[in-house]
Amino acid sequence: METLPSAGSTSIIDKWSKAQMAIKCGFDLVVELPTIYAISSAENFADGAVKILDSMKVVDYLSFGTETQNFKALDIISTILCDEPREYKNILQHELKKGLSYPKARQNALMMYLHDITNYTNILSSPNNILGIEYMKALKKHTSNIVPVPIERFEAEYHSNKVNGNIASSTAIRNIIKNDNLPILRKLLPDESFSILIDNLKTGHIVPDITAFEKLIIYNLRKMPLSEIQNLPDVSEGLEHSIKQTANSCNSILEFLNIIKSKRYTNTRLQRILLYSLLNITKKDMDISKKITPYIRVLGFNNKGKYLISEIAKANPKLDIITSVKKYIDTSNNKNNKILLEKDIWATNVYTIGYEDDSWSNLDYTHKIVIDDG
Repeated sequence: METLPSAGSTSIIDKWSKAQMAIKCGFDLVVELPTIYAISSAENFADGAVKILDSMKVVDYLSFGTETQNFKALDIISTILCDEPREYKNILQHELKKGLSYPKARQNALMMYLHDITNYTNILSSPNNILGIEYMKALKKHTSNIVPVPIERFEAEYHSNKVNGNIASSTAIRNIIKNDNLPILRKLLPDESFSILIDNLKTGHIVPDITAFEKLIIYNLRKMPLSEIQNLPDVSEGLEHSIKQTANSCNSILEFLNIIKSKRYTNTRLQRILLYSLLNITKKDMDISKKITPYIRVLGFNNKGKYLISEIAKANPKLDIITSVKKYIDTSNNKNNKILLEKDIWATNVYTIGYEDDSWSNLDYTHKIVIDDG
């Protein structure tokens, strides 16, 4: 059976349940990566995360998974992408003119610039390596003092559906949940996480993937004029015409992707565009996200996390720390951050439509912060 890639899809459970899992498993503080970054490209995802962490002024290290032990190579690549030497940029433009997707063109350009296709091919084709490189690039770009700490993944690659002992990729776990294979799932998750996930399954608060919203997405694209589709992030070179024509003739996201995908447009990019259309995220919104330092939206904390919030506020008094969405919306004069927060609110309202039961809206106003006093 054909399945959709995890990248560019939806979270299986809501953000407060994930925060609860994290706190129960030993994390002290959980803050939200605003929706516009969370569903963006690896570059903007990492840039948004680094801007938030760096603005806190209390973060020393940023840890992330990789599929390589060659951490020096990640550093070299991130430096090239940050500095963009002229020779590299010329090679990249040459590759793009071949009609390749941007990720593939960039991979080719880097390998040619480094004159080492053999050693860099696997590094540049692995999703976690790519995100790790973007984290390191963002740290360099913002001249951050945060030290990157790569950790090599083993046993389970990003897209692997295999289960090795008690280790599995997020893709494998997602498919196990969709197939309702709970005995296997129990040995892959910490007890606390498994318990919270089961509670969500029992209450019907699960969104398997983006197909939960496919009728809404197709309806929306059929309704949108070409000018609005053209104004979605990642839509360029007349792609809006193919999107409109395909949405007018298909009945599912898989059908949509199979018709429209090409060597220029990857499934992941197309799925991002579908999410942008669903959440009414425009190119202007994306430009705003790239120019600002976003707020600190607190989702959960324990006693140490409560202390950390206080330290963050002391270290950067001008920082927007949100513990009450209503209060922030009512009192803040930060127009750009309010635009991002309104996207978060709308994303939650849309997300609950994917539930089987209790599809309440406005949870960003009513849901309490996850607090563990234990």
